[in-house]
Amino acid sequence: MASKENEIIRRYFNKESDRDDVLIGVGDDAATVRLPSGMELVSAIDTIVEGVHFPAHFDPGDIGYRALAVNLSDFAAMGAEPAWALLSLSLPAADESWLGSFSDGFFGLAGRYNVALIGGDLIRGPMTATVTVLGHVPAGMAITRAGAQAGDLVYVTGSPGAAALGLAKLTNPNAQDSGLEQFFRRPQPRVQQGIALRGIATAMIDISDGLLTDAGHIAMASGVRINFDYDALMKISRGELTAAFCGGDDYEILFTVPEKKLDALNAATAGWTCGPGCIGKIEPGQGLIMPGHDLAAYSGYDHFA
Repeated sequence: MASKENEIIRRYFNKESDRDDVLIGVGDDAATVRLPSGMELVSAIDTIVEGVHFPAHFDPGDIGYRALAVNLSDFAAMGAEPAWALLSLSLPAADESWLGSFSDGFFGLAGRYNVALIGGDLIRGPMTATVTVLGHVPAGMAITRAGAQAGDLVYVTGSPGAAALGLAKLTNPNAQDSGLEQFFRRPQPRVQQGIALRGIATAMIDISDGLLTDAGHIAMASGVRINFDYDALMKISRGELTAAFCGGDDYEILFTVPEKKLDALNAATAGWTCGPGCIGKIEPGQGLIMPGHDLAAYSGYDHFA
């Protein structure tokens, strides 16, 4: 007789996939997949926790979506293609309505990027979802944080700060209505944009902890200084500089491009509805600056601060 746990897995998470590179998927002790020739394996893992990454009583469809989206955003930042996912889900109770909605959110996004769920774990405990995504990138083509060079221009997709403004309304009904709640509920992973930037971007990162913090990771890894353009930042951030610098949860991509590759960038980004916008330049030195502003007054998200 099937256990309740196995029945939940069968009903909500054992979904058919169109991928022919999944050799053994959900239902066995481990999964096996076939890596395409000439590709390097890419992996990313993220955990989202109720009350930390999303408010209590958050819509379960949005939780399922975000659990996968944050990993797909990591793939976007590497110029990598996602293929397979593992899900570990901790729940206080087996609420079938909740599970159905979570599953719909997760697989709705997975279907958009042809990602197959190939295994995972289901336990009873505090509401927590951990997703591991596996995929690939052509050998030697992964984009890292460490390639920015003096003279490169700094670009970002979308409108950093929009998710933070949306979350403010979700958590405080008395907050000004921003119309931006969907940017927090269902961020758009820039996977295709990241792939298009292979061979063009010298460094790249996704914005999860706030633009300032994540830009700092590029500056540190590359051994350079980023000089932000205040007017450009105000334009793309709807005039909300603090939200853009500190808010996080945008899952846009921040990247650097040499001036000699601007024609290639313009060709690659033609038709994009998410920008990108140029917000600064790479200089010799270290850290982050914005003339006329004390950036020490801003800080992004830090779990242990």
